Amino acid sequence: MDIVTISPKFQVVIPRAVRERLKLEPGQKVQAIVYDDRVEFIPLRPARALRGFLKGLDTTMPREGGRGADRV
Repeated sequence: MDIVTISPKFQVVIPRAVRERLKLEPGQKVQAIVYDDRVEFIPLRPARALRGFLKGLDTTMPREGGRGADRV
């Protein structure tokens, strides 16, 4: 576990191991979320980078009989 210090300008340095694991780049944007009593940073990725992340997901679904029965 890495510990960081908040600077007088409220800045923190993300430890190298974390940057490398998440493949963060300088200038990349992250979303800051307050969750209970902590702050979480979610890296924003371009939609193109998400392509294929659901590969292998089983999309088959048993349907009920009749025309349009599975529609709301």
